[in-house]
Order: sequence, then structure tokens, then C-alpha cells
Amino acid sequence: MNASRAGGLSRFYSRFRDGFVVGPSGCAAAALSLVILVRSLAARNAYEIVLALTVICVWAVLFLAGSWGARRLSALEPLWKLPSPLTAESPRPDAALPARDAAPALVTGLDGRVPWFFRLHFVVRGRFFPSGNSRGCPVSAETSVPPGSGTARLDLSFPMSGVFEGEGSCRLRDILGFFSFPCGLPQRRSFPVRSAPCPQKTFRIDPRSGAEDRRNKNTADEERYYMREYAPGDRFRDINWKSSERIDTLITRISPDSQEKVSRIEVYFRNYGPSGRAHLGDLWMLDRAKARLAQFLRSVKEEESSYVFHVRTAWGSREIAGQDELDNFLEELAALPFAPSRNEYPEGDALPGASSGELYVFSTACDAGLPSFLLARGEKAVSLFFVRPPSPAPRGEQAEKDGGPAAESEKIRVRDFAGMGFVPDPLWLFPPGNRAPVLAVPVLPGLVDYAEAVL
Repeated sequence: MNASRAGGLSRFYSRFRDGFVVGPSGCAAAALSLVILVRSLAARNAYEIVLALTVICVWAVLFLAGSWGARRLSALEPLWKLPSPLTAESPRPDAALPARDAAPALVTGLDGRVPWFFRLHFVVRGRFFPSGNSRGCPVSAETSVPPGSGTARLDLSFPMSGVFEGEGSCRLRDILGFFSFPCGLPQRRSFPVRSAPCPQKTFRIDPRSGAEDRRNKNTADEERYYMREYAPGDRFRDINWKSSERIDTLITRISPDSQEKVSRIEVYFRNYGPSGRAHLGDLWMLDRAKARLAQFLRSVKEEESSYVFHVRTAWGSREIAGQDELDNFLEELAALPFAPSRNEYPEGDALPGASSGELYVFSTACDAGLPSFLLARGEKAVSLFFVRPPSPAPRGEQAEKDGGPAAESEKIRVRDFAGMGFVPDPLWLFPPGNRAPVLAVPVLPGLVDYAEAVL
């Protein structure tokens, strides 16, 4: 009931905003001009009467011109092109805002004729769901179209991975800011945003532990593939006597099956999170775990394209063999949210045909079931890629405890959202209480990343 009521209020506000074309400065100019006109008529001040009537006439002319122009542009259908793939910006620890290294979106099809003293604007409004979290934050971006160009560049960037759902529309605005007329056809969009790249780190991988035989059959050039001339050592029962008699040469049948080794790599992405609401720091750790998993998959695939991944998440499992399958999985990974914590055992949840070799686990400090999961693995080889917040202990002492070299913490700032056109969730300013301490995990091969959210 509350969700439907909130949706109804949102739609009502959207219609009211689009239908109300007078801006704040237009309302102020009209109100002030009427007050001055009334006072000047009462005082019979000719100068103030002329001034007030001039402002009112300009106001009325702009309103009529804008209404006429918006009707002419009612069939305008802009095309909103986004970079592919769309990636969040890489945060810089030494800057107040993230580095703007993302390619801007391009808006085309804005070739309509605009009245004098007016400019055509393209506005994007919607909600962004960081790391697939159900609590989204409002976002807006706007750009103006240079006169006569028909195209515009929209600077729409994101501080972390997630899903954007919103609408792009055109507005016709005068240079004084009095009016903003809706025009053209609005365009609804929903798209995932991939994680920003994480710092490059070297890691060990042994795909030979998961190698297995697979039979391949080549159906091209079937006659030559199945038949060949007889050679000493061939079995007499494999001779094709009919073909041999026809061409007066002994022909032997050969098996069409061939054996090859295929390396299957078992990967677990444990996107289990807190039982209550997720703080921005929790969402940021999940984002960094996604970035590390994406780097792992790409690096291994670049090293050997024949590797096959068996990837399991809290929401299901899949096999990744080709580059297209990898790209599709990374798109889905960007929208993957936290799942309720539960016990999961690697042997019982293994994929059909998965290898029994080394296991590569990606998790965060929000995963309360990680220690029991690793314990259930027994003596089998495990490489752990773990994301956690930095502890107050000295950096060298913390690195020794985590079993890896010291590393800088990747930070995300709440003010970054406001600086990029987002309205941060007020609950992000107040970390939830009664949060469990950081998990104590055993020292395993792999990597430890540090991530935290600050104001």
C-alpha cells in the first residue's frame, strides 16, 4: 500500500512539474510586476507604470513564443546514446570529486527550429540504485543544445556500480529563465552501470587442477575426415571394402571423436549482506568485490581464451565460455544486490560438470557465513578475494594479520553523489548500530582489498 501510494505521488508530482511551465524567476517577475503596477496606479507614478507594463509585456510575449515553439517541437524524438559498456568513474583518494574519465552520453535528433531568445535543453531525471540496492537515490542531469547543431553532449556519470531507471525529455527554456515548456517525446531508459576498475594486483591461478577431457567432433569435409588410405597397423575390420573396391585402393574408417583438455575454473561470488539495511560502506564493499571479480575473469580470459568459468552467486549459477557470455555476465553483475545471509556449502551447490579443483571465492566483510563456508571446504585448495574496511590497527600490523601486503583503502564519499547530480540517501549519514564486527577469516592465498565510505 505504501509503495503504491509513493508511486502515485511520484507520478502526480511528475505531471505537475511537466504541466507547470512557469519557473521560479517567472513567478517572481510576474508577482513583482503586478505589485508595482497596482502601487503605481494608486500613486499615479507614470515611470513605475511603464516599467511594470514593460515587464508584463515581455513576460506575455515569451509565454506566447514558448507555447508556439513547444507545439512545433511536439513530435521531436531525441536519441540518447550511452557509452557501451557504461562504467562508473574511478575515485581518486586525493581529489574532492571523482576523476571525470567517463565518456559523455550523446543526444542526437534535436534539429527542431527554436524561437528567438529560447534554447532547447535535454533533461534526464530518474533514480539510481547503487549496487542494486532497493533504496534508490534521485538523480538529474541537464544539457543545452548549441544553436543549429542538433546534437548535445550529456555529462551523466556515476560514482559506483548499480542500475539507473529514469526518463530523458526535452525542455524549451527562455534565456531569462521565466518559462520551461515540455516538448518532444520522452524516452524511458533502464541500464546497468559497471564497477570502476580496481587497482591492478597480481594473483596466482592454477587452472590445471580443474582440467578435464571433452570430446569434440568436426563435421567439416566429412568424407575426408572419416576415411583415409590404409596404413600398416590399421585394423582389418575398419577397412571400407565397398569404397576400396570402387576406387581400387584400400580405405580405412577412422573415429570422428577427438580428445582435448578443457580448463574449468570454479568461482563463487558470495554477495551475502547484512540482515538490516545496507549502509553506503556495505554497498561500496560489494562494488569493489564486483570490480575484483570482473578483473579476475578478464585477466584469466585474456591469458587463455579456452578457459571455461563456472560462476555461482547467491541468485544462481552459470557457465561462461565465450567473450559474449562474459560481457552478458558483467552486465548482470552490475545490478546484483545483496542477498540474505544463509549457509552454503561448496560441494552440495556445485554446478553439474564442475571440476573438483581449486575454488576461487570472492566475498566481503558483510558475509557472515563465509567462515563456515571455508571450513566446509576442508583440505581442498581455496583462493580468497576478500573486501573489508580498514581497521584502526597500524597498517603493517593489519597487513600481517590479513596475510598480504599493505594496500591503500579505496574511498567513496557521500559528497561525491551530490557533486554528480545525485541526492544522497539521508540514512547514509548515520551508520546502522549493532553492526557485527569485521569477520576473522583464515589466512588463505588470494587478495585483500580495503574499502570504506566517508563524508
